[in-house]
Order: sequence, then structure tokens, then C-alpha cells
Amino acid sequence: MSDTPRSATPVVLIPFAIVTLIWGSTWIVIRDQLGVVPASWSVTYRFVIAGVTMLAWGWWRGDRVRLDRRGWLFAAGLGLTQFCLNFNFVYRSEQYVTSGLVALMYALLVVPNSILARIFLGQRMGRQLLVGSAIALAGVALLFLHEAREHPENGPAVVLGLGIALAGVFAASVANVMQATPTARAYPMVPLLGVAMLIGAAIDAAYASLTVGPPVFDWRWSYVGGLLYLGIIASAVAFTLYYGLIRTIGPAKAAYNGVVVPVIAMLLSTLFEDYRWSPLAGAGAALALAGLVVALKARRPNR
Repeated sequence: MSDTPRSATPVVLIPFAIVTLIWGSTWIVIRDQLGVVPASWSVTYRFVIAGVTMLAWGWWRGDRVRLDRRGWLFAAGLGLTQFCLNFNFVYRSEQYVTSGLVALMYALLVVPNSILARIFLGQRMGRQLLVGSAIALAGVALLFLHEAREHPENGPAVVLGLGIALAGVFAASVANVMQATPTARAYPMVPLLGVAMLIGAAIDAAYASLTVGPPVFDWRWSYVGGLLYLGIIASAVAFTLYYGLIRTIGPAKAAYNGVVVPVIAMLLSTLFEDYRWSPLAGAGAALALAGLVVALKARRPNR
């Protein structure tokens, strides 16, 4: 029997790479969604598109929405944490800091994911996973240090933006761990996610109506195209692959896509937001990637 860790096989690495590339590009797209349309309405539109896409895909696959009371409560909890709180925090944080820096905050997802998985799922972190986490977080720390040195004048705004992003990280972590529970496995993933996305969109719409007023839309081609990309590719496709990874290798390892995503996001930020690299930032990116490699080779936790 092969002793290759589950997380080093193509069935894991291929979707891992696809999700990382997709989500690495979303931050710069989200940036363009801010402005004419309030953030809450942009989040609402995104998950209406995503939810309808998921349900249509599930119908085509032959999956049917058959949720009992437990299933509806689970979908509602997922919709609130992942598709309402998480993304409202993400969009608002980008009003204060660059998209690359917000993506960088999500590299920290591995920490609450690992802690919550230990508490609620009984998943222990092996030594190699701990070492990989330490290396990756050291890289993230260097990237933070670089940002602080580059923009010391933006201190208050940066702190506020990072605080909002951190709240999004914790909301996302709760949703991640929910996906690794027996309750999540009891229902077909595609229609379950579709229902959760539409519930999240309904909560987003209610919140937007109460806080910023009636719906607003932007008919610019970049906004509409970005909305379709975020709803279909970055939500319907990416979340299906990502939650599949969580169910296969556990939330701790799956969260390591968040270590590579900031590097991609910062490369795009370099092209479109004038992000400036330094030896410090380069070393941080290299450490983050090295920690990812070490962690993904760890045998525990898997399930």
C-alpha cells in the first residue's frame, strides 16, 4: 500500500491549484465592485447568481433539494457565516487597504481552522503540520512588516481594514469547519451550497435594504463581467472544489490555499494597484510557499 499522503495526490492537488488560482484573482475583481454599488448589494447579487447556478447545476446532475429541518438549519448557518458575514467584511475591508493585503489576512485562516477543527472535530495537528504552519505564518509576518514600512502614514485606515478582514476570517473559519461535520456529508453538496448561497443572499439583501436603501446597480461592462466571474467561477465552481477538499483532507490543510492566494493577489496588485515588492516581501512570499509545501506533506490531520 502506498505511503503517499492523501494531500499529495492529484485528486487533491489539482482542485487545490484551481481554487488557489481562482481566488488569487478575485481580490482585484472585488476592488472594481466598490464604488457606485454599495458593498452589501454587490455581495447580494454575487450570491444570487452563485446560488441559482448551483441549483441549476445540481438539477442537471440529478441532485434534488431534499432538506429536513436539520438540513435547512445547516444551510442557514452556512449562508450567514460564509455568504453573508464573511463577504460583507471582505468587501468593506478593501475600502481601506489594498486587495493584496486583505488576501494576506486570509492566509491566517489556517490558525482558526486548525483550532476549531481540534475542538469540534477532534483533529490533532501533527508535528509536520505545526512546523509548516509556523514557517508560513513567519512569511505572512514578513509581508505585514513590509506593508507597515511602505505605508506608515496610513496606520489608522490599515488597522481598521485589517480588523474588518480579521472578522471575515473568523466567519469563514466557522463555515469551513461546518463543512467537515457529519451533517454536511449527509446532504448532496451542490444543492446544499445552492440553498445556503441563496439564504445568504436573502440576508445580505435584508441588511443592505436596512443600511443603504433600495437596490443600486452599475451597468459598466467591467462591473457586470466581474459580477458574473465572482458569482459563477469564484463562488459556484471554487466553493464546490474547496468544500470538497475540506471533506477530503480536513479544514486545517484545505486552508493552506490561503497561503498561496495572497502571493497571487499581490502579484496582481503589483500590476493594477502599484504594489511595490522589496527583498522583505519576496522573502515573506518564499517562506509562505515553503510552509505550504511542508504542511501539505503532513499525514495529519486528513479526515
